[in-house]
Amino acid sequence: MIETEAWVLHQGDGSRQPGQLVLEQFSFSEPDDTEVLAEPLYGTWEGNMTHAMTRNPVDVCRLRMERRIVLGNAGVVRVVETGKNVTRCRPGDVCVVIPIGKPDSQGYPIEVYGYDNRGSVGLLAKRTKLREDQLIPLPRETRYSLLQWAGTSVRYATAWDNWRVTWACWRSQWTNGIAPTPHVWGWGGGVALAELLLAKRAGCRVAMIASNSERLRQISALGITPVDRREFLELSFDAARHGADIDYRTAYAAAEVAFLRKVRQLTDGQRVSIFIDNIGTPVLRATLKALARYGVLTTVGWEGGTDMQFRRPTECIGRHIHIFTHGSSYEGGDAAIADAEAAGEILPVGDDVYDWARIPQLAEDFAAGRIRGYFPIYKVNGA
Repeated sequence: MIETEAWVLHQGDGSRQPGQLVLEQFSFSEPDDTEVLAEPLYGTWEGNMTHAMTRNPVDVCRLRMERRIVLGNAGVVRVVETGKNVTRCRPGDVCVVIPIGKPDSQGYPIEVYGYDNRGSVGLLAKRTKLREDQLIPLPRETRYSLLQWAGTSVRYATAWDNWRVTWACWRSQWTNGIAPTPHVWGWGGGVALAELLLAKRAGCRVAMIASNSERLRQISALGITPVDRREFLELSFDAARHGADIDYRTAYAAAEVAFLRKVRQLTDGQRVSIFIDNIGTPVLRATLKALARYGVLTTVGWEGGTDMQFRRPTECIGRHIHIFTHGSSYEGGDAAIADAEAAGEILPVGDDVYDWARIPQLAEDFAAGRIRGYFPIYKVNGA
């Protein structure tokens, strides 16, 4: 058995009370011939880690049927030892993690390493083990820091895979070969931001919605039009409140009008061709109203809620395409990392870097919305 220090989440008591990270010893079995023993260097805090701690939508420990788990599925690790059948990496390699827990027949994740994949030991541990198809060695002469790769890794791979499908679907509708220059907008975090960089490179006009000054500054610095969420803060739809609370309904309606006015203003009245919505339920109603004819709604996440309600006739008549993807295959992740290095689209890392001892504070700050940038990084064995 391997013994290591880790920040551990314990199973809840069934009451859905939020959990806490506890620093304690954690053990796991020795790597087999197809696995590697690795030291996490830097990780980036993901929304699914907060979902796990808040036990929303599920208690992941109970889902995995494990009393204790270690979270963390995005970052960079150093390979310590490799099994005799491992060929993709070797001891000493620094690799980004592609969190394919349980893959389907095409190599896409059904379960996510470091989240809902049973038996996986995430990056909130001083040591862990991974399969070789979860690790992509970084270029030895990379131009970028490990902190930058920690922030980019899974986000860029997920964005790259989703954009590949989204762009192909949008372009497939223009059978006469005459397509307008698309307006692409995004709600969400780092994945949406990475996807907008890919859209910008494809010649699209891009905009990103954010609600704090630092994020708006980062967006603008990347050549993406910033849209200030604070101009329509009441744009958060709750069906029950909308039906029962007239004050809420009035405030929501005003916010929706302000949002759609901003959309028309920034798209010259055309509305949004492709909307990357990784928030979900609270903004879906407004997102769909903002879509142009032949518009595409695409998503890889559900930060604010999982459920969808829409009118099928409206979506059919508008010729809207809805796309849902989840993570990347190994091959897609490998291509995405190579593409990021070649194109120079490594995502910017700000000042949100937390030492090992302050990881619970990072969890608290993320849940409370106190993270200023898109890429909160934590150190494990990093310098």
